[in-house]
Amino acid sequence: MSHLLSLTRAAKLVGATRVELQKKMKSGELVAFDGMVAVKDLLACYPAAQLEDTAEYRRVTQIKERAFAKRVFERILPDAEVLATRLTDLSKRLTQSESQVGRFNALLGKIWDKFRETENRSSGETAATLSVLRHWLEHEVEQAMEPGFTNPLEIKDGVLSVLSAQVTLLPSKQDFLVEGQATLLEAALRAGVSLNYGCSGGNCGLCKGRVVSGQVRKTRHHDFPLTRAEQERGVVLLCSNTAVSDVVIEAAVTDGVQDIPFQQISASLKSRANLNDEVVLLHLQTPRSQRLRFLAGQRVTLKVGASFTAELPIASCPCDDRNLLFHVHRQAGNLFSDYVFDKLKNNETVEVEGPQGEFILHEQSGRPLFFIVLDGGFAPIKSLIEHAMSLEA
Repeated sequence: MSHLLSLTRAAKLVGATRVELQKKMKSGELVAFDGMVAVKDLLACYPAAQLEDTAEYRRVTQIKERAFAKRVFERILPDAEVLATRLTDLSKRLTQSESQVGRFNALLGKIWDKFRETENRSSGETAATLSVLRHWLEHEVEQAMEPGFTNPLEIKDGVLSVLSAQVTLLPSKQDFLVEGQATLLEAALRAGVSLNYGCSGGNCGLCKGRVVSGQVRKTRHHDFPLTRAEQERGVVLLCSNTAVSDVVIEAAVTDGVQDIPFQQISASLKSRANLNDEVVLLHLQTPRSQRLRFLAGQRVTLKVGASFTAELPIASCPCDDRNLLFHVHRQAGNLFSDYVFDKLKNNETVEVEGPQGEFILHEQSGRPLFFIVLDGGFAPIKSLIEHAMSLEA
């Protein structure tokens, strides 16, 4: 059977979404094997897919052509040691394949010798039959060994396996790709997967996960101490490790608002912009070591100035938990609104408390989604839609 790919990997290779592939599987256009697809079937469904169309190829080419800054390399290419390990593993697989081909050819030589030896000891019709069978086998093997069609998706998957690694979570069976120098936690959040975590800085230990298979590597220091027993069981902090190879990890995923803790964070105003005369967009940024954990559609309480407060829905996606967006409406006589419109300055501290609310996306539902905006404004809908897009819902 041809090499099998997960939906996440297959979608990446052909430039489609998981949802699009799922629809093709449901309609019978794309054959699936327990949620996996074969490379040959994927190419048959997307015959226009070519090597040069891969996103990884395009991005690396852009880097070379435009000589992007070092930070762009860091965002797209894995850590040097991780890249070296993946290339080494790829070389090992190539060496093993070449060794198997060599042993196969040697075995074929022994088989032909055994045929000729048996033919020489036989006579009449038996010898003739053996001769015909030997020539037929030699012809078929020669045909099979001829260089044939090279599946471009297999080449692209080889490139993808070097530039990224796939993570499968248990028991939820969710999967995502780790690209560039992202940690396991960062990659999960970008993909819309709500892993349990706290500080995201290696201090609280809430993002523990157990490596079931595959290899991870510590890329960031953490102060939280793991016991010897945990280390022996393969427990790591997801905020401080990246995937070297494809890995399977046992880790808790948020099931609902009850799993989100109440938090108090001192954020700073990074920027503000007038969406119109009556609405201003606030962009708050949390400290690197204390990001806001929330679900799309939830709200928080903001405090500015001396003690001016307002409860506002978050207008950004949980996939970027450090950069929080809010829509503030002008309300004459409202102390919070007046302060935001007339006095709030860049880099000023804004206290954030929360989150609250149960107006969240039910990710397991396969029904169509309709959003109706009323008094609450567009902010929570924007957060929900961005989260749905990160999940490719």
